[in-house]
Amino acid sequence: MTLTATKAEAAEETNGPTLGQLLIESAPKGRCRAATQALVEEETILALHSVRRLLVVDGEDGPVCRWEGLMGRLYGLGLDDAQRAFLGLVLGMVGIGLHTLSAVEELDEPRLLILMRAMPVLAGNDRIAVGTRV
Repeated sequence: MTLTATKAEAAEETNGPTLGQLLIESAPKGRCRAATQALVEEETILALHSVRRLLVVDGEDGPVCRWEGLMGRLYGLGLDDAQRAFLGLVLGMVGIGLHTLSAVEELDEPRLLILMRAMPVLAGNDRIAVGTRV
C-alpha cells in the first residue's frame, strides 16, 4: 500500500513533522537509517512524486521507506544524471543495486558531502567527523 500524498501534506500543513522527519524516525538503525537520512538531506529526489510513489509506504507506525520498490527503476524516475548516481549509491547503502563508487564523479559537492557523512554511520563509527575544518 502506497502512502497517500494527503497524509504527508496534512502533516506538513499543520506544522507537524515533515515526511522526511517521519521517514528518519521510522527507519531502523544502521544502513537503512543512514540511507534514509542521506535521501532526506538531499531533498530533490524525495520531492519527486515518481520516487515517493515507489519508495514510501504506510507502515504500522507511519510512513517507511521500502527500498526494494526502486530496484531496477532508476532510469524511469525522471532523474538527472547526478540524482540517479546519488540514488544509486544510496540504494547501495541498503544492499540494493550495483553502483560502483566511481559514480561519485557525477555528484556535486553537497551530495558528495551527504554521502561522506553517511559512511561513518554505515561503519558504526560515531567518532569520525566529516566536514569543512576551520
